[in-house]
Amino acid sequence: MTTTDSVPLRADARRNRERIVSAARELFAEAGAAVPMEEIARRAQVGVGTLYRRFPEREELTRAVAADYIERLAALTQAAAAEEPDAWRALRRLVRQCAAPQLGALSAALKVALPDAFIADPDLTRARLRWMAQVDELVHAAQADGALRSDIGTGDLILLISLLTCHLPELPAHLGRSLPARYLELTLDGLAAEPTARLPGVPITASDLGTASDSTRTAKCTQPRQDDR
Repeated sequence: MTTTDSVPLRADARRNRERIVSAARELFAEAGAAVPMEEIARRAQVGVGTLYRRFPEREELTRAVAADYIERLAALTQAAAAEEPDAWRALRRLVRQCAAPQLGALSAALKVALPDAFIADPDLTRARLRWMAQVDELVHAAQADGALRSDIGTGDLILLISLLTCHLPELPAHLGRSLPARYLELTLDGLAAEPTARLPGVPITASDLGTASDSTRTAKCTQPRQDDR
């Protein structure tokens, strides 16, 4: 984290920082973390000079967005645990929220921009471990209740969330929009001790995939395209 993160800010400076991080979060999800700094300043409604005073380097801003992202994950986890009637329903809610288009796109952008930061940056690592501990409690509670299959671990669940935020860039637009929700429910149903959900959407046929280019077969995960959200 930057040294400015440990120094108390005046109220107006704090508001500006929050607006910048919020604008960057939105734009990273929309266009990736390489979006011009000037565009972030415009979205935040602050001057470019203000942005650079708070974040002299792009990586500092990206790390601030990453810290904000983890805080949001922790808040979502805490809310799900408090508001749902049991741990399994809390986990299902959390996975759906993590895989939602906006949050999923932000996760993909941060993975590209900071591939090693969640391991190399001590502050991000500590925050991520705290969030993982929250998820771990839900996993063990759901397994103790007999709702979640017993042969998976918390790491399995977190890696599945990462996979669910991936996107095959050459799929036809109508498939790109429908598949995340469909495969999310298929994944959740596979995690349950007993199947509980009906898949949304309709089965994808071989002819459906035939309308996509051959590059789909070997495409890497990318951020969702703008028309797929």
